Amino acid sequence: MKAPLSLLQLAARHGRMLLVAGLAAGVALPDLALAMKPWLPELVAVLLFIAALRIGPREAIGATRDLPVTIGLAALYQFVAPVAAIAVMAAVGWLSAPLATALVLMASASPISGSPNLAIMTGHDPAPALRLLILGTALLPVTVLPIFWLLPDLGSAGDVFAAAARLLGVIAIAAGAAFLVRGTVLRQPAIETIRALDGLAAIAMAVVVIGLMSAVGPALLATPGVFAWWLGAAFTANFGLQIAATLILRRTPLARDSAAYGIIAGNRNIALFLAALPASITDPVLLFIGCYQIPMYLTPILLGWFYRRSGD
Repeated sequence: MKAPLSLLQLAARHGRMLLVAGLAAGVALPDLALAMKPWLPELVAVLLFIAALRIGPREAIGATRDLPVTIGLAALYQFVAPVAAIAVMAAVGWLSAPLATALVLMASASPISGSPNLAIMTGHDPAPALRLLILGTALLPVTVLPIFWLLPDLGSAGDVFAAAARLLGVIAIAAGAAFLVRGTVLRQPAIETIRALDGLAAIAMAVVVIGLMSAVGPALLATPGVFAWWLGAAFTANFGLQIAATLILRRTPLARDSAAYGIIAGNRNIALFLAALPASITDPVLLFIGCYQIPMYLTPILLGWFYRRSGD
């Protein structure tokens, strides 16, 4: 038993490097990435289970006073931000461009399932991220409806509702199972066990990202210039939102949790729309979705210094 725990604790210490390894494998092994793509829902469920098991039900649910804050942030991120993006794009005449579609979909999406794990890797409490992940996903059918009304070319909002409902079901089952285990078998986990769970989460995230990179490897080889352009757009959108949200929240009563909320501001589950929207909408932004995984998984490395400051 000690050997597996030691290996998982080692994985926790080198979690950032594992994420880089997952990104590299997804780019270098496109056939493996394509083979893993159908298994993404199951892998996401495992990731959520590990995060919920590590946090526990009490911290995940939070106090009653946390609910208005979480609802407010979900509405700000998933409704106000995309409406503002639509207004800006319309003002400059870019609303029909693929980049505008990509940015609006990104801003409309709920948090990524790995956001609690990214919070852990930057040295912060993952519980606020898990709460916003759960509530943001639950509210997605409500917050996304006005976006599809403003941009009817996106397709049917009903398909997004169905996809969000499926994801919410995965979250509910994974978190419920984890809380059951935490309440019966793992009531008071030792520090070593927590570190082992962090290592297991790092491994799971590294595996998940391989399946999300199926479009990146071929594009890098075939059209490196186009790939570089979309990668720059993905980094600008992701890191720009993370930094802006964190700097603003540091000056509010939410300063203690600004890192977790900042991570979610830039890291959204845009891949959810792949299963919900027609190919005519998603195909032009498929490369952006693949490139978007790169700043997402490099957050603990490239923004680690920034989030360490948010804990000062």
